[in-house]
Amino acid sequence: MNDNQIKSITSQVSRQFPEIAGTQPKVRKQSGQNSKSFPVTYLITYRGKSTAADGKSITRIIRVTANDNGKIIKISTSR
Repeated sequence: MNDNQIKSITSQVSRQFPEIAGTQPKVRKQSGQNSKSFPVTYLITYRGKSTAADGKSITRIIRVTANDNGKIIKISTSR
């Protein structure tokens, strides 16, 4: 996965989760997936902070699974 693909994925994710704008993601190649039946995927992790209605800070972790071509397969988030 190259830098342009990561930037493209980051811009798509930051539209949905603006609190991660400007953060650098951690990119990891998923292990055990290198044959034609299992294409190579990457796990891209973002960390951001947002403020709740009561004023408390919430750390949000966004996990993005993307294929080798830079297409987003799945997005999940935790608070």
